[in-house]
Amino acid sequence: MKATIYHNPMCGTSRKTLEILREESVDVEVIEYLKTPPGAAELRRLYGRAGISPREGLRTKEKLAGELGLLEGASDDAILAAMAEHPILIERPLVETGNGVRLCRPQDKVREIL
Repeated sequence: MKATIYHNPMCGTSRKTLEILREESVDVEVIEYLKTPPGAAELRRLYGRAGISPREGLRTKEKLAGELGLLEGASDDAILAAMAEHPILIERPLVETGNGVRLCRPQDKVREIL
């Protein structure tokens, strides 16, 4: 099985999710999304496959989300544009396999798509 993980190596949940993938012998493509951020269209596609809204994929704990007015009333397009410009706003980790996409919080959610 192949998987892509949008990963932040500084995040414990992201590291644990990557560890699960490797323990399950998954062929993993690791994308450090802070260095190589996905665009708004790619995020829309990923969230669509995951069955979640862009708002559900927003890292609301990030101070910048409030500063940009994304916490209340912002459109999906505005949230996606902000995430593409400021990838720190993307909640992590996102994992995609042939079986779907999951926002892996907690990390065991990755097992749903293995």
